[in-house]
Amino acid sequence: MATNKLLEEGTANNPSTNVTPSRALLPRQTPPSLWTPWLVITGVSTTFGASIACGYHIGVINSPGKFIKQWCNETIFEIYDTAMSHDTLEALWAFIVSIFLVGGAVGSLSGAWVSNKLGRKKAFFGCSVLYILGGLCFQLCRSFSSVELLVAGRLAVGLASGLTTSTIPMYLSEIAPMELRGTFGVLASMGITGGVVVGQVFSLTEIFGTDDLWQFALSCYTVIVIICLLPYMWLPESPKYLYLVANNRTDAEQELMRLRSSDAHIKTEMDAMNPNNRANICEKRSLCSVVRDPKLLLPLVLVCALQGGQQMSGINAVFYYSVQLFESIGLSQKKAQFANLGAGCINLFVAFFSPVLMQKVNRRPLALLSISMSAVFLFVLTLAIQFIDSVSWFAYACIASVFLYIFFYQLGLGPLPYFIAAELFEVGPRPVAMALGSLSSWLCNFLVGQFFPILNSKWGAFVFLPFATTCVLLTLLVYFFLPETRNQDPSTIAPKVSKGFKSKVMRD
Repeated sequence: MATNKLLEEGTANNPSTNVTPSRALLPRQTPPSLWTPWLVITGVSTTFGASIACGYHIGVINSPGKFIKQWCNETIFEIYDTAMSHDTLEALWAFIVSIFLVGGAVGSLSGAWVSNKLGRKKAFFGCSVLYILGGLCFQLCRSFSSVELLVAGRLAVGLASGLTTSTIPMYLSEIAPMELRGTFGVLASMGITGGVVVGQVFSLTEIFGTDDLWQFALSCYTVIVIICLLPYMWLPESPKYLYLVANNRTDAEQELMRLRSSDAHIKTEMDAMNPNNRANICEKRSLCSVVRDPKLLLPLVLVCALQGGQQMSGINAVFYYSVQLFESIGLSQKKAQFANLGAGCINLFVAFFSPVLMQKVNRRPLALLSISMSAVFLFVLTLAIQFIDSVSWFAYACIASVFLYIFFYQLGLGPLPYFIAAELFEVGPRPVAMALGSLSSWLCNFLVGQFFPILNSKWGAFVFLPFATTCVLLTLLVYFFLPETRNQDPSTIAPKVSKGFKSKVMRD
């Protein structure tokens, strides 16, 4: 009673005091959480139902390869009464492996049309359907003794993977609040990285990587894809797509109400999306109009260079060569495969920290650190391999270089390219930019897969020099031309890169 009276007298004597006695005694209110249920459910569904599935089909095909080739040889002889030579069988196997990459390139190009015409949510549904069709083809190819079904399955999951890399990061970036945009944008990269490891595990001889069970290794992940489709009907559509592309303000506001826990967030985002406040951002852009627009030249180069450079940095080649490195210090083939799996686990372990890094650390310094250190350890790896027979401990230096390269790669060069287009481009040209970036990634992946074995046999240790050079060039490109995009709206980024290579990029 006395305390309340003193508070009342103090307030009365000080008219400038704005805090009432009752509010002064209340504890400070915590801000509403940005992690709302439907935001989390959508992130989980798309990551497990699409992104991990993409990585899974990258990592699952290698270990059971010899059993699949043997089955193809026996099946073609049984069905067509034709005996294939060794070279013909190797060519067929190369075709089965590479058709996945061709499907990825085609799926990437179709991503712009699908995401604009059908929406971001339906693009996710399309990815899932293609993964399921591919899984059915894998499971039935052996029952029907059909190599054609195996090829069709690889093409289907390739199309799904290309569509995944060009649409899912955009979908997640658009439904997330600005504070979590980097965190959600990196989920696709993290899912692909995890999927590669999951595919490697399921294709081990101790699980499904055997002569009798390899079809289950290729198809078993389809079950997870189906489970992740169960909440599809209730998943939100991208509010930005609804408002700025589909011109449906009412549905956009309703989706924001499900995705945000604060009315202030909803009002702020609706005002920010208002086309009257942001001219020409909601206009649908064709492929030709985006490519020909001089204001979009630099951001488009950045997106394609980062996505293509991600593959040309040699991450897949390093994983390919690491088995031989582990064998060089005396590990058996089986132990070397497990050590290679351990390298993949390191890649995944670092990827788990990506959401926190993207939320707390600016993009430019993270990218510069990641790419430049990747270049350093690729040079070290080249020298260590070249002189591995001259110095006894260089074998261990090779392994250390591989692990450190993977560590620094996954800090920035691994996750950033997947969603950087969502931060550099407005909603109108964004689908085309992400499609072209994804296409660049798949084409470079194809080139590495086709030419690395040839160059490795001719150049030896120096085969890693082109990858190191790519990282050096990427470092220069990022330093001079990539603006800081964390917690900034694309409308504030556009003027910084609108003058092409004459742009004066702010180096925060």
